[in-house]
This record gives sequence, C-alpha cells and structure tokens, in this order.
Amino acid sequence: MHGILYIVSAPSGGGKTSLVAALLEAEPRVKLSVSHTTRPPRPGEVPGRDYHFVSAAEFERMLEAGAFLESATIYGNQYGTSQQWINEELGKDHDVLLEIDWQGAQQVRRLIRDAVGIFILPPSIDVLHQRLRSRSQDAADVIARRLAAAREEISHFAEFDYVIMNDDFARAAQDLASIVRAERLRLRRQLARHADSINRMK
Repeated sequence: MHGILYIVSAPSGGGKTSLVAALLEAEPRVKLSVSHTTRPPRPGEVPGRDYHFVSAAEFERMLEAGAFLESATIYGNQYGTSQQWINEELGKDHDVLLEIDWQGAQQVRRLIRDAVGIFILPPSIDVLHQRLRSRSQDAADVIARRLAAAREEISHFAEFDYVIMNDDFARAAQDLASIVRAERLRLRRQLARHADSINRMK
C-alpha cells in the first residue's frame, strides 16, 4: 500500500499553518514534510521542526543534485521539498502533507498525479490584510508586497481538488480533517488496504 500525498496551499495570512497544526494533532498518521529554505528563522521557529534552514550555497548544491521534489523562490528566499524523504514516507504507507505555494503545487502534481490538492481561502482580502498587519512582524511595504502576492496565489485556487473557506477556524479545521479521512476511504485505497478481508466476504 502507498501513502497519500496531500498538498495544502494558501495565501500568506490565510491560516494554513494553524490549520495544518490542528490536522496533525487530530490525525497523527499524517506526516508533515519539513521544507529546506534559505530564509532566516523567525522568532520561535526551531530548525528541523519548522524548516531546515540552509545557506544559499547549500540550497543550490542540493538543487543541482536533484534533491528536491519541488522548489520555489518566494519573497527572495528559496524553498524546497526533499524528494528522498517524501518517497520513503509514502513507501511506508504514511500519509504526507506538503505545505507549499501554488508554484510548488504545480511541480508536484506534474510528478505525482494522484496527489490531493487543498486550497485555503480567507473570507476576504480585507480580512487577509488585517491578519497580515496583526502579525506585527513585517514593515508596511513588506505587507503590501505580501498582499499583492496573495492575490496572485488566490488566482490559482481552481487548480486544486478541494477549497476550504477559512472564515471560522473550527469549521475549517474540521473540513481539512474530513478531506483527509474521505480520501483514505476511496474505493481503490480500501480495496488495496483490505484486499484479504474483502475477498473473504465474496
């Protein structure tokens, strides 16, 4: 049996990180892929848990060696997903979640056709702007750039299989967990997972 690969994307401030954390707590069978990045850690971030923080030179070395399933440059920083780790986890029948942007999602879905794409939308651009301002981590010009990038990100939501409107966190978290559970119950996956039991009932 092969694990399921989930791709979760959202504009900056869309609530993706909090929703993914809630999913991982509710569904311990899902493993979160930890990306490599050249950006410096933010306050409270832990290397190896939030990201693998690497130098630009190390990232380029890994890129040239074909180490990444997908990679993207966002706000001047590079991000990449380990190909080897993903393959190993899926091969162990572990479900894996990628928390990546639309560029990375396109790359992954070209390579892994049965990956499940989930896009998280904010209730409005105004709410998204408020969320970005409330972080109090970025200057006004940075927030403006993030808002412009968010509009670009949102324009790609139709490329995904599922869309969650994050206007109520509890409901959105429940929706995300429901998608994961429903995908596990698809006929072909149940036939593969429970072949012996099903055959004995025939």
